[in-house]
Amino acid sequence: MASQLKVDTITGVTTAGSISVTGEGNSTTTNLQQGLAKAWVQGTVAAVLSDSNNISSGTDNGTGDYTYAFTNNMANANYGITTGVLYASLSTFDSNETAVGSFNIRCFTRADSLTASDNPNASAVHGDLA
Repeated sequence: MASQLKVDTITGVTTAGSISVTGEGNSTTTNLQQGLAKAWVQGTVAAVLSDSNNISSGTDNGTGDYTYAFTNNMANANYGITTGVLYASLSTFDSNETAVGSFNIRCFTRADSLTASDNPNASAVHGDLA
C-alpha cells in the first residue's frame, strides 16, 4: 500500500537546513539543500521575465546581452549557471559575469563567427543563498 506524506516544513536533525536523501542504488546520499536550483528564469529578447523563481527583474543591456537580478541574493559570486538559448538554431551563449545580486548572459548566433543576437533564453542557478 502506498503512503502519502503531507508537510509544510522539513527540517534536518543535525543541521536545520540540511537534509540528506539516499540516492539511486542506496549507496550514496545527496544533500537536498545543496542540490536544489536557487533561481531560474525564462526571459524574452528584451530580458522581460516570461517565468522565473528568485529573479526580480531583467535588464536588456543591448543586442543579446542580458542581466538578471536575484530577489534573494547569493552568498557569493561563486555559483553555477546553466543557460540556453530558446527557439534558435545555430546559437550559443556566454555567461560572463556573476555577482551576489545578479548574473549576466550574452547570446550569439554562430555562422562563420560569433555574432551577438537577441534570443529568448533560460537559465538555472545552483549555489548558496545568502
